[in-house]
Amino acid sequence: MTIGNDPANIVETYLQSSAETTRQTAQSCGADILRAAAMIRDCFKAGGKLMLCGNGGSAADCQHMATEFVSRLSKDIQRPGLPALALTTDTSFLTAFANDFDYEGIFARQVQALGKPDDVLLGISTSGRSANVIKAVAAAKQLNISVIALTGNEGTLAAMGDVAISVPSGDTQHIQEAHLAIEHVLCQLVESDLYSAGRTK
Repeated sequence: MTIGNDPANIVETYLQSSAETTRQTAQSCGADILRAAAMIRDCFKAGGKLMLCGNGGSAADCQHMATEFVSRLSKDIQRPGLPALALTTDTSFLTAFANDFDYEGIFARQVQALGKPDDVLLGISTSGRSANVIKAVAAAKQLNISVIALTGNEGTLAAMGDVAISVPSGDTQHIQEAHLAIEHVLCQLVESDLYSAGRTK
């Protein structure tokens, strides 16, 4: 994308491009977002937990999304915490396993240790090629854990998910921006379905 050197043009062009990616995501990914929200809702209803994994900005997304579930998203809904675990946060484990074995297994090992069939794994990779996320998905499949793949329009991750939300872009930054919106709407859908209008889990 060529946008020139004018700062005002850079701002306008970038934000318009990001908004266009989000618009296309709304058109092409809506049904998959609803399927993913239903999967997470049913997981919580069955007493399972949501596990999340990703690298870099996607690791931050995992922590952000887990926080929304354990704490809350909407200030208008009073509810208990929902069990969500970012597999990106235990630095002692992550550094020990990467040092003793390899980095590619850091999420798969946690899935093997902590996962059970009622759980859901959400794997986030903008490229769709993150080896450690792909290994975590494979480990989840072996344990009959349902998988949601959140990715862009490239790589092999999408084909591995029981549900795949694939942002229609190859631009890492815009994929990440769309991912955050998707993560928020997933939280909103699950939270409102379980706890709005006086409903309880």
